[in-house]
Amino acid sequence: MIHWPDSSEFRLESYMSLDRGDQANVSRFECDSHAGTHIDAPYHFTNSGLRVDELPLTTLIGQALVADLRDVDKITADDLEDSTIPADCQRLLLLTSNSELWRRADRESVPEFTEDFVALTLDGAQWVVERGIGLIGIDYLSIQRYQNGPDVHKLLLEAGVVIVESLNLSGVSPGSYELLCLPLNIIGAEGAPARAVLRTLPEEE
Repeated sequence: MIHWPDSSEFRLESYMSLDRGDQANVSRFECDSHAGTHIDAPYHFTNSGLRVDELPLTTLIGQALVADLRDVDKITADDLEDSTIPADCQRLLLLTSNSELWRRADRESVPEFTEDFVALTLDGAQWVVERGIGLIGIDYLSIQRYQNGPDVHKLLLEAGVVIVESLNLSGVSPGSYELLCLPLNIIGAEGAPARAVLRTLPEEE
């Protein structure tokens, strides 16, 4: 699995096995709290922010917009303004050219981390905050560009915006969906792996 350069890799090992005469198959896994698809709670960059177990599920479940930003190499406020995102959008998922990296990773036995992935600029993050969006997601390992400092994270999280990173949107079309994003409910954690799915909204009669 692709991981951030200074992050520990995900490891899974079997310590009980039916084949070895044990009563059951049981595994243990090791990873940091930002492995795979995961959320960043505000506590990740601000000590006064909410932790994973304190986040309301109403932020993590509900209508979300998948915005098409596949033609930019960084996401600025102007790009977001031009994307015709509705004024009442509460959950915004950014579909970028990063999604092609997931397709490539599926074909590689050891996928490599890519430094020049698409992510938000600082003015893009400010746009998100000013619009009152409560959740922002992106289709690679970080909401901020690899070359930049932590300012994008700080701006979003200090404003209480929940971040979802490492979404695989490679098979998703732009549009409105129902998002169900459920992180492991780890008490006191600043982040946690999550299972995030999109469900097609029922057509209005």
